[in-house]
Amino acid sequence: MKIKAAILAVSAAALLTACSPAADKAPAADAASTAPVELKAPAGVYVMDPTHASLQWSVPHNSISNYTARFNTFEAKLTLDPANLANSSVEATIDPLSVDANYPGDYLGTHAATGFKSFSEDIAKSKNFLNGGVFPQITFKSTQVELTGPRTAKVTGDLTFLGVTKPVTLDATFGGEIEKHPFMQVPAIGFAAEGSFKRSDFGMPVGPVGDEVTIRFDGEFIKEAAPAA
Repeated sequence: MKIKAAILAVSAAALLTACSPAADKAPAADAASTAPVELKAPAGVYVMDPTHASLQWSVPHNSISNYTARFNTFEAKLTLDPANLANSSVEATIDPLSVDANYPGDYLGTHAATGFKSFSEDIAKSKNFLNGGVFPQITFKSTQVELTGPRTAKVTGDLTFLGVTKPVTLDATFGGEIEKHPFMQVPAIGFAAEGSFKRSDFGMPVGPVGDEVTIRFDGEFIKEAAPAA
C-alpha cells in the first residue's frame, strides 16, 4: 500500500507541475525527504560489537508503570546490501540466563519462597518467566525488510521464544556509518530497533506483570573480514 501511495503522490506532483510552474519546488523537496539514504558502507556481513550494544525490555507492572531490565549476553549479525536494502537481513541470539534486573532490594528477604537468590535469577530460570534452563536461547531471524523512510524500515522476522516461533515486526532506524572503525580499521555501521509482542502468544503465564513486552536494541556492527583464499 505504501508503494502504491508513493506512486500516486509522484503522479499527482507531475500533473501539478505541468499545470502550474509555481509548484515546481515542492514536489522536489518532498521526493528528497523520502528518498532512501545512500549507504557508502560496502556490501557484506557485519557482526555486532558487544562493547557498543544494548538490549533492553520492558513490561507493564501492576498497570501503573513499566518495569525495565536488560540482557547482558547477546549477539547479532547483519548481511547488508546497500544497493537494495530490502535484500538485507539480520539474525540475533540472546542468552536468557544473562538477564539483568538490577534489583536493589533484599530479594531473599522478601521472596524466599521462590528458591532463587536474586530477581535476575528468578526471571532467568523460573518456568513462569524465561525458563532459561529448559530454553537456553532466544532467537530472531528476519524474513522481510520494508523501507519506510530515508533512514527507517520495518523488519519482520521469526522470533523463537520458550520453544515457540512466531512473526514479530521491529521498527529499525539507520544510525550512521564510518569508512574505518578507529580500532578495527574496517567499515562500521549503526542501527537501532524497537518492537513489541505478547508474552501469552509464546505460552508465558500472565499475572500482575502485563502481557505486552517492548524490546529496544541499539548497537554498532563491524564488517566481518573476508575468509582467506
